[in-house]
Amino acid sequence: MEVVNPIKSMRHIQLMKKELKKQSSRDFCFFVLGINTGLKINVLLQLNTKQMVNDNGDILPFIVIEDQKIYINDKVKAALNFHLHHENHIQDVYLFQSPKNAMPVTRQHAYRVIHETARKVGIDYQIGTHTLRKTFGYHAYIKGIAISLIQERYHHATPSETLRYIGIDDTIQKIDVNL
Repeated sequence: MEVVNPIKSMRHIQLMKKELKKQSSRDFCFFVLGINTGLKINVLLQLNTKQMVNDNGDILPFIVIEDQKIYINDKVKAALNFHLHHENHIQDVYLFQSPKNAMPVTRQHAYRVIHETARKVGIDYQIGTHTLRKTFGYHAYIKGIAISLIQERYHHATPSETLRYIGIDDTIQKIDVNL
């Protein structure tokens, strides 16, 4: 399995969002949800609308995954609203459903979408589906979130494992960013 990197550049993140939004509301929402929650690819793909939206069609403030509350920030809410509006989703279907059947898109399809879009916007380093999770951790750390909290989200044994996973080295400078 190849090692992938987080997207550290805010410019690249914005370009990815712009390109994905042009391509597909589903793929745009997938990217935004991935970089803002740090969820594993298999968890993202299994999400359904019932977990995200109440009976009135309002986005829920959080979801519970593996006994962790994952709060839904404004960027995710906007992406979900954009996707659900474009797809006219009904309750209890996969959020990232394949147009071919009632199943979610495959990991391979998600990889292709992320990888191809990254190349289109000029990202030339290793990118994959874990890039979304790593991007979340990297930017959370840069914003000042304690490494222990990120470590807990990732279920890592040590802070050094988490730092290595999110691409942090000793020379990093903290800067304020907004995904």
